[in-house]
Amino acid sequence: MHPFLVSTALVALAEIGDKTQLLSLLLAARYRAPLPIIAGILAATLANHGVAAAAGDLLAHALSPRLLDWAVVLSFVLMGLWILVPDKIDDELPRRSARGVFLATAVSFFIAEMGDKTQVATVALAARYSEWLPVVAGTTLGMLAANVPAVLFGHRFADRLPTRWVHAIAALMFVVLGGLALHKALQAS
Repeated sequence: MHPFLVSTALVALAEIGDKTQLLSLLLAARYRAPLPIIAGILAATLANHGVAAAAGDLLAHALSPRLLDWAVVLSFVLMGLWILVPDKIDDELPRRSARGVFLATAVSFFIAEMGDKTQVATVALAARYSEWLPVVAGTTLGMLAANVPAVLFGHRFADRLPTRWVHAIAALMFVVLGGLALHKALQAS
Protein backbone atom coordinates (compact mmCIF):
# COMPACT_ATOMS: atom_id res chain seq x y z
CA MET A 1 0.00 0.00 0.00
CA HIS A 2 1.18 3.54 -0.68
CA PRO A 3 3.08 5.26 2.19
CA PHE A 4 0.75 8.28 2.08
CA LEU A 5 -2.39 6.17 2.54
CA VAL A 6 -0.88 3.97 5.24
CA SER A 7 0.45 7.00 7.12
CA THR A 8 -2.88 8.82 6.92
CA ALA A 9 -4.95 5.86 8.10
CA LEU A 10 -2.63 4.80 10.91
CA VAL A 11 -2.19 8.26 12.39
CA ALA A 12 -5.87 9.17 12.07
CA LEU A 13 -6.86 6.04 13.98
CA ALA A 14 -4.01 6.30 16.50
CA GLU A 15 -4.95 9.91 17.24
CA ILE A 16 -8.51 9.10 18.37
CA GLY A 17 -8.53 9.61 22.13
CA ASP A 18 -4.86 10.64 22.13
CA LYS A 19 -3.68 13.46 24.39
CA THR A 20 -3.28 15.80 21.43
CA GLN A 21 -6.89 15.21 20.43
CA LEU A 22 -7.89 16.01 24.00
CA LEU A 23 -5.70 19.12 23.74
CA SER A 24 -7.59 20.09 20.57
CA LEU A 25 -10.88 19.82 22.48
CA LEU A 26 -9.53 21.93 25.32
CA LEU A 27 -8.16 24.59 22.97
CA ALA A 28 -11.49 24.76 21.15
CA ALA A 29 -13.40 25.11 24.42
CA ARG A 30 -11.05 27.73 25.80
CA TYR A 31 -10.46 29.97 22.77
CA ARG A 32 -13.53 29.33 20.58
CA ALA A 33 -11.52 30.28 17.50
CA PRO A 34 -11.42 27.22 15.23
CA LEU A 35 -9.41 28.60 12.30
CA PRO A 36 -6.33 29.75 14.27
CA ILE A 37 -6.47 26.52 16.28
CA ILE A 38 -6.56 24.38 13.13
CA ALA A 39 -3.73 26.46 11.59
CA GLY A 40 -1.70 26.01 14.79
CA ILE A 41 -2.28 22.24 14.73
CA LEU A 42 -1.20 22.14 11.07
CA ALA A 43 1.98 24.16 11.70
CA ALA A 44 2.94 22.14 14.78
CA THR A 45 2.28 18.81 13.08
CA LEU A 46 4.26 19.71 9.96
CA ALA A 47 7.22 20.80 12.10
CA ASN A 48 7.06 17.87 14.51
CA HIS A 49 6.43 15.15 11.97
CA GLY A 50 8.93 16.67 9.54
CA VAL A 51 11.65 16.22 12.14
CA ALA A 52 10.35 12.73 13.02
CA ALA A 53 10.31 11.62 9.38
CA ALA A 54 13.82 12.99 8.86
CA ALA A 55 14.96 10.93 11.86
CA GLY A 56 13.26 7.84 10.42
CA ASP A 57 14.83 8.42 7.02
CA LEU A 58 18.22 8.89 8.68
CA LEU A 59 17.77 5.59 10.53
CA ALA A 60 16.83 3.89 7.27
CA HIS A 61 20.12 4.99 5.74
CA ALA A 62 22.30 4.52 8.84
CA LEU A 63 21.24 0.98 9.77
CA SER A 64 21.93 -2.12 7.77
CA PRO A 65 18.86 -3.33 5.86
CA ARG A 66 18.61 -6.43 8.07
CA LEU A 67 18.81 -4.45 11.33
CA LEU A 68 16.36 -1.87 9.98
CA ASP A 69 13.87 -4.62 9.06
CA TRP A 70 13.94 -5.95 12.62
CA ALA A 71 13.73 -2.43 14.11
CA VAL A 72 10.64 -1.75 11.99
CA VAL A 73 9.05 -5.05 13.10
CA LEU A 74 9.65 -4.20 16.74
CA SER A 75 8.46 -0.59 16.40
CA PHE A 76 5.20 -1.54 14.67
CA VAL A 77 4.36 -4.23 17.22
CA LEU A 78 5.23 -1.93 20.14
CA MET A 79 3.14 0.88 18.59
CA GLY A 80 0.21 -1.52 18.28
CA LEU A 81 0.45 -2.33 21.98
CA TRP A 82 1.05 1.31 23.02
CA ILE A 83 -2.11 2.46 21.25
CA LEU A 84 -4.14 0.30 23.60
CA VAL A 85 -3.01 2.48 26.54
CA PRO A 86 -5.40 5.47 26.82
CA ASP A 87 -3.97 8.98 27.03
CA LYS A 88 -4.91 11.88 29.23
CA ILE A 89 -3.76 15.47 29.49
CA ASP A 90 -1.42 15.94 32.43
CA ASP A 91 -0.91 19.70 32.36
CA GLU A 92 -3.24 22.68 32.33
CA LEU A 93 -3.28 24.85 29.23
CA PRO A 94 -1.67 28.24 29.50
CA ARG A 95 -4.03 31.21 29.53
CA ARG A 96 -4.53 33.13 26.32
CA SER A 97 -1.47 35.27 25.73
CA ALA A 98 -0.81 38.32 23.61
CA ARG A 99 0.83 36.06 21.05
CA GLY A 100 -2.59 34.82 20.13
CA VAL A 101 -4.47 31.63 19.73
CA PHE A 102 -2.37 30.42 16.81
CA LEU A 103 0.92 30.62 18.69
CA ALA A 104 -0.57 29.14 21.87
CA THR A 105 -1.96 26.24 19.84
CA ALA A 106 1.19 25.67 17.79
CA VAL A 107 3.49 25.66 20.83
CA SER A 108 1.16 23.54 23.00
CA PHE A 109 0.52 21.05 20.22
CA PHE A 110 4.19 20.77 19.21
CA ILE A 111 5.23 20.08 22.80
CA ALA A 112 2.39 17.60 23.35
CA GLU A 113 3.48 15.67 20.24
CA MET A 114 7.07 15.22 21.49
CA GLY A 115 7.51 11.51 22.12
CA ASP A 116 3.83 10.87 21.37
CA LYS A 117 2.60 7.73 19.64
CA THR A 118 1.99 9.53 16.38
CA GLN A 119 5.49 11.04 16.38
CA VAL A 120 7.04 7.63 17.02
CA ALA A 121 4.80 6.16 14.31
CA THR A 122 6.06 8.83 11.90
CA VAL A 123 9.66 7.82 12.61
CA ALA A 124 8.79 4.14 12.03
CA LEU A 125 6.81 4.85 8.85
CA ALA A 126 9.58 7.02 7.39
CA ALA A 127 12.14 4.32 8.20
CA ARG A 128 9.92 1.63 6.69
CA TYR A 129 9.07 3.41 3.45
CA SER A 130 12.12 5.71 3.03
CA GLU A 131 9.78 8.28 1.50
CA TRP A 132 9.83 11.44 3.62
CA LEU A 133 7.27 13.58 1.80
CA PRO A 134 4.41 11.03 1.48
CA VAL A 135 4.86 9.99 5.12
CA VAL A 136 4.80 13.58 6.48
CA ALA A 137 1.88 14.49 4.21
CA GLY A 138 -0.01 11.37 5.31
CA THR A 139 0.67 11.72 9.03
CA THR A 140 -0.26 15.41 8.89
CA LEU A 141 -3.51 14.62 7.07
CA GLY A 142 -4.22 11.88 9.62
CA MET A 143 -3.67 14.34 12.48
CA LEU A 144 -5.98 16.87 10.85
CA ALA A 145 -8.61 14.21 10.11
CA ALA A 146 -8.76 13.33 13.81
CA ASN A 147 -8.32 16.82 15.28
CA VAL A 148 -10.31 19.16 13.02
CA PRO A 149 -13.63 17.49 13.93
CA ALA A 150 -12.59 17.69 17.59
CA VAL A 151 -12.02 21.42 17.19
CA LEU A 152 -15.21 22.02 15.21
CA PHE A 153 -17.63 19.81 17.12
CA GLY A 154 -16.10 19.75 20.57
CA HIS A 155 -17.19 17.35 23.29
CA ARG A 156 -20.39 16.26 21.53
CA PHE A 157 -18.39 14.58 18.76
CA ALA A 158 -15.71 13.04 20.97
CA ASP A 159 -18.21 11.54 23.40
CA ARG A 160 -19.87 9.55 20.60
CA LEU A 161 -16.73 7.87 19.30
CA PRO A 162 -16.19 4.30 20.49
CA THR A 163 -12.56 5.03 21.32
CA ARG A 164 -11.85 1.54 22.63
CA TRP A 165 -12.85 0.05 19.29
CA VAL A 166 -10.93 2.68 17.31
CA HIS A 167 -7.82 2.02 19.43
CA ALA A 168 -8.24 -1.73 18.91
CA ILE A 169 -8.48 -1.29 15.12
CA ALA A 170 -5.43 1.00 15.07
CA ALA A 171 -3.50 -1.47 17.26
CA LEU A 172 -4.46 -4.30 14.92
CA MET A 173 -3.27 -2.30 11.90
CA PHE A 174 0.12 -1.72 13.52
CA VAL A 175 0.44 -5.40 14.44
CA VAL A 176 -0.50 -6.42 10.86
CA LEU A 177 2.14 -4.01 9.52
CA GLY A 178 4.55 -5.53 12.03
CA GLY A 179 3.65 -8.98 10.70
CA LEU A 180 4.27 -7.86 7.13
CA ALA A 181 7.59 -6.33 8.17
CA LEU A 182 8.42 -9.59 10.00
CA HIS A 183 7.71 -11.56 6.84
CA LYS A 184 10.07 -9.27 4.91
CA ALA A 185 12.73 -9.53 7.64
CA LEU A 186 12.56 -13.33 7.64
CA GLN A 187 12.85 -13.48 3.87
CA ALA A 188 15.92 -11.23 3.97
CA SER A 189 17.62 -13.40 6.61
